[in-house]
Amino acid sequence: MTEETNDYPGYDALTVCEEGEFSGWRYWRGDPFEGRAGPFYMRREDDGSYRSAFRTADHHMNGAGFIHGGCLMTFADFALFSIATDALGADQGVTMNLSSDFLGAAGPGAFIEARGEVTRGGGATKGKTIFVRGLVTADGAPTLSFTGIIRRLRKR
Repeated sequence: MTEETNDYPGYDALTVCEEGEFSGWRYWRGDPFEGRAGPFYMRREDDGSYRSAFRTADHHMNGAGFIHGGCLMTFADFALFSIATDALGADQGVTMNLSSDFLGAAGPGAFIEARGEVTRGGGATKGKTIFVRGLVTADGAPTLSFTGIIRRLRKR
């Protein structure tokens, strides 16, 4: 795995996956929780937006055999920061709020992805809060909608 951070300001812990389904995608190394919950991946699309994704496995499932709601919310939190990459720039951030609505289920082997947009806090204003909304899909079907607020932590 190779470290590359040029396209992702402020994320010096990104590693490029070099094999398998997510070859060329990036993931954050050094996050013990996401390492166990995921792995979750992100990449910049041709239009400049960010997309996050992972493939469900047995450890993502609940007792009924569907993706665990906590896993979806953890992934939404990951996607929140992926979507806000450019708005954060070189700054760090913490999740102030994450709200979600469950829209559907997914089983083992589903391709889960998230896309979204920064609705406020990017651009020239660079305020202390960044507002994001997004949608998680499972094999293309809506599974979770989310909104979140990131509190910017500026480097001193």
